[in-house]
Amino acid sequence: MEYILGEDKPKGCIFCPWPDEDLAERLVLFSGRLTRIMMNKYPYINGHLLIAPLRHVPGLDDLTPEELLDLQFKLRQAIGILKKVMRPDGFNVGLNLGVVAGAGVEAHLHWHIVPRWQGDTNYIPVFAEVRVIPEHFRQTYERLSPHFKELRDEDLSCAT
Repeated sequence: MEYILGEDKPKGCIFCPWPDEDLAERLVLFSGRLTRIMMNKYPYINGHLLIAPLRHVPGLDDLTPEELLDLQFKLRQAIGILKKVMRPDGFNVGLNLGVVAGAGVEAHLHWHIVPRWQGDTNYIPVFAEVRVIPEHFRQTYERLSPHFKELRDEDLSCAT
């Protein structure tokens, strides 16, 4: 809600490339030909990632088959990296389509990958409206970043 209701939103789309952008400052872990992977600046929990098509589109029907396939490959690779680096017990993976479904950035389709650990939630978010994140997101970025630098764009020509 801090992002959705906040006044200090960036001028452009958070998922789209910006001229002279600083990828680390924007928490972008990977930016390929079709897909971008970044950390959520307002995470539910450590390692909360966002995966979006590079092209600014609002819905699944707007994606080309190549974009959809690349997004799914990157989703799988991102989960693999999170498993290796953060060792979660499971994941929530979701797509919020429309503001009423929880989309904070409705105009640019994006998936959430939320690592989960046994016992990772408690009463504090409910009663104190505070999230307990055990590691600063910049530290998490530094731990994840080297692994995402190894990702490459797939040759999807035979798959589409």
